[in-house]
Amino acid sequence: MTSAQFFAIIFSVVVSVIAIAILIYPLWVKWQRDRLMAKPVPRHWLNIIESNLAIYHSLEIHQQKQLQGYVQVFLKEKQFIGCMGLQVTEEMRVTIAAIACLLLFGDRKTYFPNLRSILIYPHAYIVNEIVMRDHYIVEERLVARLGESWTQDQIILSWEQIQQDLRNWQDGHNVILHEFAHQHDQEYGRAEGVPILPRTLDYALWAKVMTTDYLQLCDQVERQHKTIIDSYGATNPAEFFAVVTETFFEKPKQLYQHHSSLYELLQRYYQLDPRQW
Repeated sequence: MTSAQFFAIIFSVVVSVIAIAILIYPLWVKWQRDRLMAKPVPRHWLNIIESNLAIYHSLEIHQQKQLQGYVQVFLKEKQFIGCMGLQVTEEMRVTIAAIACLLLFGDRKTYFPNLRSILIYPHAYIVNEIVMRDHYIVEERLVARLGESWTQDQIILSWEQIQQDLRNWQDGHNVILHEFAHQHDQEYGRAEGVPILPRTLDYALWAKVMTTDYLQLCDQVERQHKTIIDSYGATNPAEFFAVVTETFFEKPKQLYQHHSSLYELLQRYYQLDPRQW
């Protein structure tokens, strides 16, 4: 056997091993996740969920079990990092996971695949923002933020804001729901207000309903009318999707009363009906 033949055999073996690994890996991930889903959640985690997730006891029993499983998978796969000296506690991890995993009902078991790390600041944090004005003037300014979702790898959250959201579940504001809705939107690229939908036919209805209600909100904000949906949703379609997700979970009856088509669209997407809570 020549050296060229030997290396050709080695190369063929390596390629075969890699191909097998690529085929096996998704099955291994599913097995790991199914195993975690089947495990009982630790009692101290359940205590945190029951204490900090206001709507937990309003979920049906099978939904509670599902959520517990989602939380266990989420905590296994995601990394939490404290910033500005913040020590990440189990309460922080479990609380963030429980609220984020409300967005995983409806057979979306990808667990925010682009997300690796959740950075937690003790309070609002300052970023340097560059804004283009009139296509010629570039303005640089310092901006305080409470949360941020990146297309690649990270979400940033303020723990102080999370605590405020926990105390005011029905005010229509929730930084965790907002940023994790962006993660759905960013799963295959830039956030544009259109997450991955189950069927190709669903996109036409999504575009029709979302566009109608987005333009309605923009008009109401311009006229300075009071709105059920927070005015920040008029920033762009991506922010509209994130903001109406907050409204759907926190002010469901009001959203249904004023935007029934939008509510029903989100109900089908999230496979939950918060009006029953």
